[in-house]
Amino acid sequence: MMAYLELKALTLRIGDRLLFTDLNLSVLENERWGLLGKNGAGKTTLLHSIIGLRPVESGSIVINGKNINDTPRQELASIVGILFQEGISVLPATVIETVMLGRHPHVQSLLIDDPADIEIATNALQDLDLEDFADRQVDTLSGGERQRLALAMLIAQTPKLFLLDEPSNHLDVAFQVKLLSVLEKRLNEQSASLLMATHDINLAARFCDKIILLTGKSSYVIGTRDDVLTEENLSTAYDCPIRSITGEDRKLFYPA
Repeated sequence: MMAYLELKALTLRIGDRLLFTDLNLSVLENERWGLLGKNGAGKTTLLHSIIGLRPVESGSIVINGKNINDTPRQELASIVGILFQEGISVLPATVIETVMLGRHPHVQSLLIDDPADIEIATNALQDLDLEDFADRQVDTLSGGERQRLALAMLIAQTPKLFLLDEPSNHLDVAFQVKLLSVLEKRLNEQSASLLMATHDINLAARFCDKIILLTGKSSYVIGTRDDVLTEENLSTAYDCPIRSITGEDRKLFYPA
């Protein structure tokens, strides 16, 4: 299967602090990865490094078979989409105009909007229940509505690799559940993959098949959800006792 993302012997550092060393990872087509760890473990730094916003100490990052250092920015943007932790800035634009920004890596003309791009953007708004907001100014939206807008813009980009940094920020419980449903549908339709950084262990456990758990001690645990999400591993990574209970077909984790 196609590997949309390959990290080869990756070492990351912030200042004089080593985050982790020798990380090897392949995110294949249709895979859903969760990225867990406490504050400062390196989740956001890793996501930013993958798209070239932060330098790596050593190792390489390969997107769709090509080193990111050899990939033009527009080509990279047509393959990889990222939701930043801070969401989107308050732009002097309408909701539909903002979602259309997600189509820029694919557009043929900067002067005329292609009807196909408009349809993709409109469908993204419908996915996030924002179709009635299309003509609203972004600065009139609540924090949760702006987060949904940022997600709609990402969906309109139709990337092969979704990078999400705390996607449930500002979302109520109902929309957190809806978000998982929307993402699952899109990933299946586009044969796309996802790497999601989150503080919510249970969100990752519910949605992701594989997990990277950054321990904050210059190391990590990587593997399937069941292998990585254990009380022992989580307690070590978060520096507090983590326990689990099993109900129906799902395991839930909580601090003891």
